[in-house]
Amino acid sequence: MAEAGSVGIVQTQYWTFGQPPNEMELDCGQKLGPITLAYETYGTLNEDRSNAILIVHALSGDAHVAGYHRPDDRKPGWWDTMVGPGKAFDTEKHFVVCSNVLGGCRGSTGPSSTDPKTGKPYGLAFPMITIGDMVRAQKQLVDHLGITSLLTVVGGSMGGMQVLEWMTRYPDYVRSVMVIASAHLSSAQAIAFNAVGRHAILADPTFREGDYYTEDRPAKGLSIARMLAHITYLSEESMRAKFGRALRWTDQYSYDFDSEFEVETYLDYQGEQFVNRFDANSYLYITKAIDYFDLAAAYGSLDNAMARVNCDVLVLSYSSDWLYPPQESEKIVYSLTRQGKKVTYCNIASNYGHDAFLLEVDVMTEIIRGFLNNVSLPGKYCAKKPDCPCMKRTKVVRYNVPEDSIYRGRRIDYERIVELIEPESRVLDLGCGDGALLCELIRGKGVKGTGIEVDQDNIVGCAQCGIPAIHADIDRGLSGFPDQSYDYAILSMTLQVILKPEVALREMLRVARKCIISFPNFAFWKVRAKALLLGRAPVTRNLPYAWHVSPNRHVLSIKDFREFCATHNARILKEIPISSHGRTIRRTDFWPNMFADEAIFVITSESGGAS
Repeated sequence: MAEAGSVGIVQTQYWTFGQPPNEMELDCGQKLGPITLAYETYGTLNEDRSNAILIVHALSGDAHVAGYHRPDDRKPGWWDTMVGPGKAFDTEKHFVVCSNVLGGCRGSTGPSSTDPKTGKPYGLAFPMITIGDMVRAQKQLVDHLGITSLLTVVGGSMGGMQVLEWMTRYPDYVRSVMVIASAHLSSAQAIAFNAVGRHAILADPTFREGDYYTEDRPAKGLSIARMLAHITYLSEESMRAKFGRALRWTDQYSYDFDSEFEVETYLDYQGEQFVNRFDANSYLYITKAIDYFDLAAAYGSLDNAMARVNCDVLVLSYSSDWLYPPQESEKIVYSLTRQGKKVTYCNIASNYGHDAFLLEVDVMTEIIRGFLNNVSLPGKYCAKKPDCPCMKRTKVVRYNVPEDSIYRGRRIDYERIVELIEPESRVLDLGCGDGALLCELIRGKGVKGTGIEVDQDNIVGCAQCGIPAIHADIDRGLSGFPDQSYDYAILSMTLQVILKPEVALREMLRVARKCIISFPNFAFWKVRAKALLLGRAPVTRNLPYAWHVSPNRHVLSIKDFREFCATHNARILKEIPISSHGRTIRRTDFWPNMFADEAIFVITSESGGAS
């Protein structure tokens, strides 16, 4: 009996297409056929065929993504933690397909397959393939399965490259995509590691120009290639924590060249295991396909490629990944934002390195589950329903915030900001928190909204409610957003906590026609009285923290902000001083500065011309 959450015993299936004279045309100019793809499916395709998910694998993966082939299998599929009943890719809701890539060696046509012209394995006579070739073959498979559109395509590492190919080559075929720990091209460093691995295989005396299938295989060369690649999948932190400088068999150096450090024997084991399941020629061809991948070159620029996208996009990176570091994911994210596409991005804190996309199961499940729910039910999943995560976070009371939030109690500024925003406008919310304000604006006013947030937990919260949010630090600026690309930029109760408020405000004025800023008024009479009478740093509703744990870096008043606008090319369109009871105070030169607990300003650039 299968354990809870497992898809149980599964069977690999095979489908063949491209019989001569209808061979598949490859990017290299040659034709290939017949082509067989090995694949597995999990779950049931629903009546309207709208619940299909395609999972595409990384370099060393295969079609066996979940479950077991036999009751005595020691290990399940390579992403079993993510695929199954109740998991991120819930097979009780979705129909999941995973195929071994073209050029592979786990059932799909590749160099180890029989060449129908010779009756022998192709070897190096196999034509060169690309990521694009892999994806076109996958498209043939999903068409064969009767799937007319995909709910999502998801993949990590090389799988992420296939996802990028899917979303640009077949933009109307996919409703969403997930690009995980990947890049739109291979960097010089990544190409270098792949090249050294290939040289290790080619230099193995048993390689014999790729014609080794009837004799000893190039085990040493392939093992070294795998060991080298595996180093790039880890991180310095994870290797230090797992191995350090510990010796494997003794506490004394052996003074020879045998493997004696634990990290050496670990790599030896990885190399040996890989040789038992992978073909050296497939390694050559697939790594070359990775090196060739350059999405920007295919369309003239990355922005041109992203302009083709017609679906929701989720991008995940990992803080310690140095094979495809976070900045590579950010290039994809900000190219999408420049094209006005709907994108959610999270850079997950992890010490696991590149392998984190296989190991950070809990946080990935939270993000992916929320993202998929909202793709399946666009505009309906959240909608302030009792079972929505945002309702749980806000304790069902509108705009009430949890006790551990910076701002306890009612968010009066949120209520006023909602009133200020025009329906169906474009909104950028800087420091968006868990997306409560954007949730109201998107569901209640039909705005096209995006959040920027530095806290990972808040990004997860946004994803759970279908709020597009980008994991980024406001202090790094908004260079990924074009001039005047939004109607409104919002900075609610964040101005005083960011490191460079002048930079943030200047960038807001650049990217938006109008900017809405709310902040606690440090000149409020209760703040003054507590400082004067008690001689201590004040603690109030809007300033709830003791001095030593306060996130506030800057102390400003209403008057201070007025003067800032006057000297920084900003025109004040509206000023709303608010009392501690939520009442709007009539504007004068002095009294709002004394009696307002907080304030909301609507400003625009002097040269912006907003009315």
